[in-house]
Amino acid sequence: MTISSPHPGWQERTIQLLGKEKYARLQEANVLVAGMGGVGSMAAEMICRNGVGRMTIIDGDTIQAGNLNRQLPATHSNLNRDKVVVMGERLKDINPGLELTVLNEFIREERIPEILQAPFDYVVDAIDTLSPKIYLIFHTVKMGLKLASSMGSGGKMDPSQIRVADFRDTYNCRLAYVLRKKLRKMDVHGGFKVVFSTEQVGKEVIIPVEGEPNKKSTVGTNSYIPAIFGCTLASIVIRDLVDAPSK
Repeated sequence: MTISSPHPGWQERTIQLLGKEKYARLQEANVLVAGMGGVGSMAAEMICRNGVGRMTIIDGDTIQAGNLNRQLPATHSNLNRDKVVVMGERLKDINPGLELTVLNEFIREERIPEILQAPFDYVVDAIDTLSPKIYLIFHTVKMGLKLASSMGSGGKMDPSQIRVADFRDTYNCRLAYVLRKKLRKMDVHGGFKVVFSTEQVGKEVIIPVEGEPNKKSTVGTNSYIPAIFGCTLASIVIRDLVDAPSK
């Protein structure tokens, strides 16, 4: 596949780093990024900027004022717009030759097997609500697709405590703990990479919410931790796609 661009040299630094053969693998790759929040939007952009040729992005949420502190599509001019639409425009502006599928919907269990039929060389899970996250992980693993998943980035301040590991080897992460309990019952124990933080979250940064269909609480967050999670997810994907193992 040849990626067309009005500026053919836009990837010269990436090719200089990887070499033409490995860069060609990225051009041929197809990646799904689920969730366009602080983690997923950054992961999607970094994957796009590295020259991956085909992508699908999915999210059903709109941009709200509370997203402005950490999410790439969140600007005052984009308030109330669909996150995935704004990110789609952004990714195509970065690489006009990108073959991009935009799914403006919340992931539901019954849709996941259909979505995953693409097929994808890598799936990135940046979903921050429990039920769809569980089922995306479950179906991705059972279909034998490569998966990189984000654990909890909220309530964290220290980037030095961010880690990459197999899902079964996570620790000091509440979200990973809950997911392990749920997924163990579904016979999913590991076999995919995750980004997590060992930093403990104080109860004072967690606020219960009412009237939200997908959340029981919100967790305080900042600008840089979700972005680092997203960049780390992208690094897992890119290094695996060019056969440089993640460590």
